[in-house]
Amino acid sequence: MSDIEKVKKLREVTGAGFKDCNLAIKESNGDLDKAIEILRVKGISKASKKMSRDAKEGVVVVSGDETKISVIEVNCETDFVAKNDDFISFVKELSELNNEKSSNIEELKAAKMKNGQTVEDNLVALIAKIGEKITIGKAKTIQNNDGVNNHYLHTVVKDNVAKLAVMVSLNTKDNSDTIKTFSKQLSMHIAASNPLALEPSLIDQSIIDKEQELVTEELKNSGKPDDIAKKISLGKMNKFKEENALMTQAWVMEPKKKVQDIIKELSIADLKIKEFFRIKIGE
Repeated sequence: MSDIEKVKKLREVTGAGFKDCNLAIKESNGDLDKAIEILRVKGISKASKKMSRDAKEGVVVVSGDETKISVIEVNCETDFVAKNDDFISFVKELSELNNEKSSNIEELKAAKMKNGQTVEDNLVALIAKIGEKITIGKAKTIQNNDGVNNHYLHTVVKDNVAKLAVMVSLNTKDNSDTIKTFSKQLSMHIAASNPLALEPSLIDQSIIDKEQELVTEELKNSGKPDDIAKKISLGKMNKFKEENALMTQAWVMEPKKKVQDIIKELSIADLKIKEFFRIKIGE
């Protein structure tokens, strides 16, 4: 194999530019494996410089089935890269591995991909090839053997790759089409309404405290007597909790009813929302 053929082969394997491949072939005295290592070392150097930049774009990817489902966020710097074929191929394979590893990020990074290299090594190679900072963000797995899992994707880039994803897990022995339809509709509702918790009492106290501060500050400047201000404050806080807890939110598809009303109307005695997870790029 001539040096030109080796350069061509090296470009196919690594995706690096002609100049870098040509130099690596010369440096390795024509040894392809050594040339790949040389480029990887240079790639790591290039990648490390890019890691100081912001990665606020990206995608979320969902993999799994009705009993176990996972989502993973992968960030990059531009929306252009988020639609790049190499990036999409990487995140789709990563998502399948993430579901296998139940969203354990350390195990995921050490896992082998189809090319025999680890996720971490493939990530470094992708950064070097594409020229942008790429990071693995949040990941979540929901497992439920006593019910139904479902999901919804919004602003789909391709297949199971999107900008917003919701996963929902329901506890019930009922596996009818009615339950499957409701779980999909519930996922869509969560995507639109972004609840903070299942019930008002489960909203994180730090969020409640922050909202209370804002309400108190707002009323302080209203000039209303203290007793009236306290009643208004209580009303505002109750409304905030109601509007931000899933069960008490207005059902997106029928706003005069709440989510808890829709569940009652289904008349499925053992039906409960086990958990849900919503993730959106940029939030």
